[in-house]
Amino acid sequence: MPMGKNTVFNMTVCLMGILILTIHVVNILTKQEKRKDEWVFLNFFLFTIFHFATYLTFSLVKTHYTSNAFIIAFYTVFYMMNNAEVFLFYLYSREYMGLEPKRKRLLDHLNLTLFAAFLLADLVNVFTGIFFTAEGGLYLRSKTMILSQGYQFIMFISVFILTVTHSKLNLREKTAFGLYCALPVVAIILQNVFKGYAIAYASIIIAIEMLFLFLSVQKNINLALEKEKNKDAQIKLMLSQIRPHFVYNSLSAISTLIPLDPERAQKALDDFTEYLRSNLSSLTAVRCISFEDELKHIKTYVALETLRFQSRIKVVYDVQVTDFFVPPLTIQPIVENAIKHGILQKIEGGTLCIKTRETESAFIVEIADDGVGFRTEEINFDENKHFGLKNIQYRLAKMCHAELSVMSEKGKGTTVTVTFPKENKA
Repeated sequence: MPMGKNTVFNMTVCLMGILILTIHVVNILTKQEKRKDEWVFLNFFLFTIFHFATYLTFSLVKTHYTSNAFIIAFYTVFYMMNNAEVFLFYLYSREYMGLEPKRKRLLDHLNLTLFAAFLLADLVNVFTGIFFTAEGGLYLRSKTMILSQGYQFIMFISVFILTVTHSKLNLREKTAFGLYCALPVVAIILQNVFKGYAIAYASIIIAIEMLFLFLSVQKNINLALEKEKNKDAQIKLMLSQIRPHFVYNSLSAISTLIPLDPERAQKALDDFTEYLRSNLSSLTAVRCISFEDELKHIKTYVALETLRFQSRIKVVYDVQVTDFFVPPLTIQPIVENAIKHGILQKIEGGTLCIKTRETESAFIVEIADDGVGFRTEEINFDENKHFGLKNIQYRLAKMCHAELSVMSEKGKGTTVTVTFPKENKA
């Protein structure tokens, strides 16, 4: 049987789609660092390639084999795959938008329920013909055919509403998602008018290209801004650590010690030099450092403070694991905060305990002091207080996906816990 114009058109669309999507897949796979949403996008691309390849194969087979059973079986799988593709698009959309957990769970449950219901309806059609049937090797649509595409309409409209109402998406991102939702809906309507032509597939290719182009540009802009923000955060933190009063007091203590104990003064001067070196090197650091290096910096700082305050500062190290990475100048400022705002606020001083431990999923650093403490609800992560805990929290999250938590009780002390995911293991 010779190929008709619609068959040639459909096969051309599928081949173009497979080629374009394969290029995008290779592009994502060859990237050194992949965003979480790109992994979801990759699954979406791979499934769409499989979808196009299936339809292309059907177009070729149909020219030689046109039994009713074959036609019904193919179109049943075809409509199921259409719904599955929209389901994957929803997963990518909600991953990209970063929906809050409660809203995300609710939408996931609704989506899965609708998805399962329409899959079941496609299977029921095999026995009832409520959407389509086949006679004499020809595919015949029923008057209720448009209902089989209800899931796609509902999800595209839902994602469109999410896009429009999402406060954190800019105009470029809203345009990208909006066009992706609008084009297939228009194509589905046209598909029911121009029967036999894969208009929906052509619209998918155009929509994917626009979505990928718009969002890739936006993500690159966001990454550039993120790097700049991280660099500014490092500079601010470095400047906050090299405080004139601390430098003056440390040098004064070393100067006083020189005639009394030259060897100890030399050790203190070495600690001071190492302390400054670590602070300055953090200015250009773009990657995490080993916890051992951060611990070394902590010990030089503690040694300098102990030189001034003597027995008022006691430090206990319970370090069970060190083979993981941390952003530079993140744990040391927490230790400094505990000493200055906790222990030294008591006349008699106090004890600071620095612990590390390992669980199945994470490395945990705990800095606990028995200082004055405070009510946890009063904590302020402002840049100018607590040595920029907001800055530290931001860098921990961005550089190694770590979480910082603070527990404190007035008059009893404070415990700061930092949890590093296991992928940061050396």
